[in-house]
Amino acid sequence: MRLDLATVLVQWAAGGLAFGWLTTRHRVVGIGYGWLLRSTFAVLAVGGVVAGVADDDAGVAPALRDGFGAAMAVAAVAALVVSVVVRRRGTTGPGSFPPALDLVAPVLGAVAVAAAAVAVGGSDLLAVARLVAGAALLGVVTDAMLLGHWYLVQPGLARDPIVELVRWAGWVTPVLIVLMLLPPGMVAVLTGSVDDGWGGLLGWMWVCSALATVGLLLAARAALREPYYSAVMATTGLLYLAILTAFGTDVMARAVLAP
Repeated sequence: MRLDLATVLVQWAAGGLAFGWLTTRHRVVGIGYGWLLRSTFAVLAVGGVVAGVADDDAGVAPALRDGFGAAMAVAAVAALVVSVVVRRRGTTGPGSFPPALDLVAPVLGAVAVAAAAVAVGGSDLLAVARLVAGAALLGVVTDAMLLGHWYLVQPGLARDPIVELVRWAGWVTPVLIVLMLLPPGMVAVLTGSVDDGWGGLLGWMWVCSALATVGLLLAARAALREPYYSAVMATTGLLYLAILTAFGTDVMARAVLAP
């Protein structure tokens, strides 16, 4: 299972846009939060496409990854344009932004991620599952961190949206960990069957990243149970760290297992 920049950026964008829809569909977060997510992940998707085109990969799978990655970026920008046009109508009521429009980009992104899984090699089904779970984790943790900052802009916002994202992150993390342990996986690195080039050190660093991600998300959930407004800011700080450990949980494993 090869690691490349195009795949990482495409999966990150797809996951971020998918969980962006999860939040915007409630129509309780200000419309500017949608602008932030669509623009951020559209840029990541474009970066993934550029990296894919610049790579020397040839074949149907890389072409599909790049093509659907570009389509994902276009769909995200289209949703952004619509949301800007209807901004004066808010998030509810006649003529307001339709949340279903935010589903188009992640659906296209899911196809790009599946194609990327085939492009990077390995067992296709396991590779797809790993990339989808990785996309979900990177996307939901990033969205939750950005939403934590959004509470400074919209201080009266209820905690339900960020609680939902943190809960999803807590569900996705163990799924990704299990998928990375399945053969050929990190168990082989920890037992020495696969040489990581550092005497097993990278394997144990991955274990630390995985456990730290779980611990940080549990701490974030505990913080959100506190009644004080500062609890949201504490959660945001924990999510900053969780982004780093989530990358370790996903990307480090793929780097170690790369042929």
